[in-house]
Amino acid sequence: MDFELSEKQKLVRSKIRTFAEDILAPVAPVVDKELRFSWETAKELSKINAWGIQIPEKYGGACLDSISFVITIEEISRICPSTGLNVSVHNSVGAYPILEWGSEEQKDKFLYDIATGKKLAAFTWTEPNAGSDAAGIESIAVEDGNHYILNGSKIFVTNGGVASVFLIGARYKRENGEKGIGVFIVEKDIDGLEIGNLEDKLGMRGSSTTSLYFHDIKIPKANVLGNISEGFKIAMKTLDVGRIGIAAQSVGIAQAAYELSVKYSKGRIQFNRPIVQFQGISFKLAEMATNIDAARLLVYRAATLRDKNKPFSKESAMCKYYASEVAKDVTREAIQIHGGYGFMKDLTLERFYRDAPVLSIYEGTNEIMKTIIARQILRGNL
Repeated sequence: MDFELSEKQKLVRSKIRTFAEDILAPVAPVVDKELRFSWETAKELSKINAWGIQIPEKYGGACLDSISFVITIEEISRICPSTGLNVSVHNSVGAYPILEWGSEEQKDKFLYDIATGKKLAAFTWTEPNAGSDAAGIESIAVEDGNHYILNGSKIFVTNGGVASVFLIGARYKRENGEKGIGVFIVEKDIDGLEIGNLEDKLGMRGSSTTSLYFHDIKIPKANVLGNISEGFKIAMKTLDVGRIGIAAQSVGIAQAAYELSVKYSKGRIQFNRPIVQFQGISFKLAEMATNIDAARLLVYRAATLRDKNKPFSKESAMCKYYASEVAKDVTREAIQIHGGYGFMKDLTLERFYRDAPVLSIYEGTNEIMKTIIARQILRGNL
């Protein structure tokens, strides 16, 4: 088993790290404070092909592997978790389903604009009465000739206020009486789509989160993603990919808090010596470093399995569950190491501390992740 990154992957890491430190670092505290998505940053991200990380070159993407994808998300999130979330969701649950299940016409129509950042993408499933119960969605699309008429609503839509392409899960009812769950591609300017107010959140404040409301939206059958009867399967496989991105985001947040803690503890003098020399502090740092490495390796394993076209549902759930818990633990301990200073908004650390809790909620709560893992074990996937 080779744990060494390829030269290309190392180059991706170096390029994205430099970009994040030079371009994102000044913007990160501003978008957090002002609760806004930065279109200026979005344009800069387009220049490094961050909106089309794994989209083929013929559609304008970078055509990179999954390890490069998670490296990109980690490095961006190490500086600005909100931007890491925007990029991860756009690439994983926005672009990926169209690339995997879309018709050639759908790929030609949507992927170039998605890859170049001309149009941002969002995947939406959660509803007021359907969260962890993914099969409990109530939005409904009724067949009407060559269209489906969509009514209902969605909540907690990442990229909701900035996306131009939405992948929407809904129950369908066909004229022959057939029922099921499908995925529909809906464009922002379609009649009947209402975008709700921007949510005022604890963390990830530079990422646009809204509700969506559907009022007799007339969706052409050409915008049904894949086989309409396989919509739920498409969604679950899409979320497997999305969870790897969230796990990478978690690693980036934890890495940032750890690095800040090492720097602070080396410079903070108490009892005539740096506090890093006290076992109570050094052991905290040792635990942080070990847990972050473990989380990163879980992420890399899931990404590698995906690239090898092997099953990765369990591994995706594992890395998302573990890495998100590590991010919460590391940011909390980092606050403790910084003492009173860590509680102040003058330091970057408190922003990471606020960003961390949602990692164990979106793309499936950690309770659901443990359920997925347990089911795989019971099926003999040890």
